[in-house]
Amino acid sequence: MLKLNDLKPGDIISINDEGIEREGMVVRVSREDHQALVNNGIQEFWYSPQEMKAIPLDEAQLTRLGFTREVMDNGMKYKKDSFRLVTPRTGDFSNIDMWWREDRRHFSFPLGVHELQNLHLDMTKIPLAMA
Repeated sequence: MLKLNDLKPGDIISINDEGIEREGMVVRVSREDHQALVNNGIQEFWYSPQEMKAIPLDEAQLTRLGFTREVMDNGMKYKKDSFRLVTPRTGDFSNIDMWWREDRRHFSFPLGVHELQNLHLDMTKIPLAMA
């Protein structure tokens, strides 16, 4: 279940569409109705927080978002333009350092794709969408 306050238009999430898990993009959030309008690839439909969940951030998702990877000693560095994301151990996304210019942040818990999108927008002022 996702918090509506964490969602912004353009965020990529997973939705439960009548028992079928689909990936979708948030179109609009209605705080009054406590729902989000999501384009699930077939149609736009309103979903409640109980029907939405985060897509775990991993290398495949970073690649889809246009990041390239650079092997480090034990970890991995992912780059998109001047934005950087480092995992100290390859494949372990539960401990992440990210930075853009002088803005450096550390997360010691797994992030969802929509959270990375929102962090990237907050740090760079540029939306992060599928490449």
